[in-house]
Amino acid sequence: MIRNILRKRKNTNVVSELERELRYHFRNKDLLLQALTHSSYAYESAEKSRDNELMEFLGDSVVGLVAAAFFYGSYPEVTEGDLSKLKSSATSTIALAEYARQIRLDQFMRVGRGEEKSGGRKKDSILAGTFEAVLGGVFLDGGYKASQDVYLNLLRGSFKKIKDEDQLDINNYKSALQEFLHKEDLPAPHYKLMKSTGPDHKKEFVVEVFVNKTSLAKASGPSRKAAELKAAEKALKSFFGKKIKALTQETFIFKK
Repeated sequence: MIRNILRKRKNTNVVSELERELRYHFRNKDLLLQALTHSSYAYESAEKSRDNELMEFLGDSVVGLVAAAFFYGSYPEVTEGDLSKLKSSATSTIALAEYARQIRLDQFMRVGRGEEKSGGRKKDSILAGTFEAVLGGVFLDGGYKASQDVYLNLLRGSFKKIKDEDQLDINNYKSALQEFLHKEDLPAPHYKLMKSTGPDHKKEFVVEVFVNKTSLAKASGPSRKAAELKAAEKALKSFFGKKIKALTQETFIFKK
């Protein structure tokens, strides 16, 4: 009985702290707890907790709609292609994981013991999925407007750098590098994993990007994908320098 009381107090504290981060207060607190519950925790827990997978499915659609409406309304002169790039950059696993960290979801989400030991709180895929689940929970609790407000608080901060859409192009690093090389009649870039070091919960990957046998850049990151993005970014900056301005971890603005 005492253990149950302590668990309820802990859950109440988690909910209150996260609500402050979200700037939204749940009427049904159980929705937020479920949104924070990874399947590994639900499987191991004696509480018979429901996991957040269905809420993640719902939140994925909420995230996509809010992002599409935001960019459509904010940048009416941008082409459909650039709007798609903006939406992709705001809804990718890497972007959603970063939003999750901004509201400290890595501290609040509930993961199983095995996932905890393997660094699950730092995994982009789990963080992004939990973020989507929380947005899904807000949608179920307060409707579209509430979930829109929560997400827009994060989106607006990330994309305030775009001021004059007529004077810039928007792209992601890997696509832009491939497009540039194609225009120069060069083959597509090849990313090679050079090494990975560290324990499972804190791995570091080193990737080098080549054209044929010529190295363009080398970079490291917490995942192979992150290292590839960083290598593509370094390669592009070696060609274009200050014309490239970072927008998100994956996306940049190219000043004409």
